[in-house]
Amino acid sequence: MPRQQRKKSISGIYHCILRGINKQDIFFENQDYIKFFDILGKSKKLFHFELYSYILMPNHIHLEIKEKNDSLSKIMQNIGVAYATYFNKKYNRVGHLFQNRFKSKAVETQIYMLNLLRYIHQNPEQAGIEKMEKYKWSSYNEYINKKILTDTEIVLKFFSKDNKKAIEEFVTFNNMKIGHFESDEILEFEIKEYLTDSELIEIIKDKLQIKNLQDIQKYSKKSRDELLKKLSQISGWTYKQMSRVLGINIRIIQRAIKEIER
Repeated sequence: MPRQQRKKSISGIYHCILRGINKQDIFFENQDYIKFFDILGKSKKLFHFELYSYILMPNHIHLEIKEKNDSLSKIMQNIGVAYATYFNKKYNRVGHLFQNRFKSKAVETQIYMLNLLRYIHQNPEQAGIEKMEKYKWSSYNEYINKKILTDTEIVLKFFSKDNKKAIEEFVTFNNMKIGHFESDEILEFEIKEYLTDSELIEIIKDKLQIKNLQDIQKYSKKSRDELLKKLSQISGWTYKQMSRVLGINIRIIQRAIKEIER
């Protein structure tokens, strides 16, 4: 199947993700994070892109980038190859480090841009690792303390022209709980591979051994949630898509999956 062409962002801004193959860790110790940080800095000088937020998690990376003179593909290829070469040499391994090629999504509105920035900064908390203000490997503290790689001044102007007030508003905004509606699009983007509706339907029928998916609507809550537990093990679907093929409200599916994950 040919690769789907990336949607060109009218703003030039993209949400990019690099994920370890088979969800494996890509950072084992502090020196690995430092090396990636160094590669990111050198790439920024080489390609002159703007960086609005980033986070380095144990098995994946989020970058919020605005391409300038060079293409996003060229930027991400340079970053990915440089880090994979370092990692494979250090840990005496061969083969791919990252899951397929990098993923990207166009960021075309200020609202989405800021919600994405907050989502990226809250990653350590959502993963139960650490409070975002204490997490060392993100752009959050560059906004509070000292800019190193991130183009903080561009984002802070959205909050206030006065720098001190802008930082205060930035902190308040980043501490706000992400709402379901504003985060759906970001969270669904993280799905590894997308299935078509017909592919998903066939997989569900085979996994659940049922002929008519609409029958699930008639099940008791307990029985329905047991089925959703099985379906949560399938990769490649989105909440909106699952809601569409099952005919079940998206909020019911989200609540059930979250209960399963607790």
